[in-house]
Amino acid sequence: MMDKIQYSIIAPIYNELDNLPELHRRVSAVMESTGEPWELILVDDGSTDGSTERILKLAERDRHVRPVIFARNFGHQIAVTAGLDYSRGQAVVIIDADLQDPPEVILDLIARWKEGYEVVYAVRAEREGETWFKKFTAALFYRLIFRITDVKIPLDTGDFRLLDRKVVDVLNTMRERHRFLRGMSAWVGFRQIGVKYRRAPRFAGKTKYPFRKMLRLALNAITGFSYFPLQLATYFGFFSAGVAILAIPVVVWLRMSGSQAFFGQASTLIAVLFLGGVQLISLGVLGEYIGRLYDEAKGRPLYIVRYEPESADEISRK
Repeated sequence: MMDKIQYSIIAPIYNELDNLPELHRRVSAVMESTGEPWELILVDDGSTDGSTERILKLAERDRHVRPVIFARNFGHQIAVTAGLDYSRGQAVVIIDADLQDPPEVILDLIARWKEGYEVVYAVRAEREGETWFKKFTAALFYRLIFRITDVKIPLDTGDFRLLDRKVVDVLNTMRERHRFLRGMSAWVGFRQIGVKYRRAPRFAGKTKYPFRKMLRLALNAITGFSYFPLQLATYFGFFSAGVAILAIPVVVWLRMSGSQAFFGQASTLIAVLFLGGVQLISLGVLGEYIGRLYDEAKGRPLYIVRYEPESADEISRK
């Protein structure tokens, strides 16, 4: 293995058996064209479709491939984190294994990095092969996060990006469990710039980010970079109090005038249900933040590795 690595390419893998050969071929072609030392870190996130065995075979045939095999599924963001931990390159590129992020764009990211930028993120100018619902929810997600989080995360960007070694070293000190890496890389600062590209259809297999996981990712982003949900409870409280204060003289006047508008239990029941709903929502939001504090307090490792690159020879004997 070469002593100095210029580029590290990180690809988290979860049941991507059919994509692995094409991913390896295209990444290899792109990186060989640079003429500089590189490595491809394939982080197996508890795959069950044979991806693990395929990764190990690629590592046996190609010295550039470094396998990191998890003991179980820990999630996409944790898999990327492990790749950052094991990376050795001066520039580190994060890319998905489904080839929706074309490896050829890496050369554009490298060009910007050589101009002096330390974070070069890929901006999705077009999204091919996705349903209108996926495009709509993705657009809504990015704009919601941009509006309410404390860090201004660039619109229409995913995890596909290049990070300078200085940035990677800082990110590796940030060990929170509920991770939103594109927000974290925006938070650290440094010189940043975007590169537009056309997102391709998935090469093979099914998406690993259905609506449920996108919702969870959005929740991690909001709770990790904003107090807005907690503030929202306060806003509801002031709003409810304001309505009550304004309603008191109106109700008194209607009662004195003999109006039947507020007699009976219906209006009282509606008010109680509304306030009860607001209180329960507020408790739920507070519970999300407390739950995250509890997870951090336990101090468990972010991931557990069955085999790491240094034990590749042991892997091949299994």
